[in-house]
Amino acid sequence: MTKTVNCPHCSKAVKWIPENKYRPFCCERCKLIDLGAWAKEEHAIPGDPAFDDLMSEEMDDFPTRH
Repeated sequence: MTKTVNCPHCSKAVKWIPENKYRPFCCERCKLIDLGAWAKEEHAIPGDPAFDDLMSEEMDDFPTRH
């Protein structure tokens, strides 16, 4: 029995099989659109950023221009 999932971008039914190299996406186009959304920070994983406190401490060490 073959499992079917919906493409995260266009919701088209996708067979979850090794031959589908774009799974869970239906095609390369949907995969690239999703990748672009992550690159533009349109998607985010919820939670507290792990390194915010480290970055702010490091930034305090840099001299500022006046």
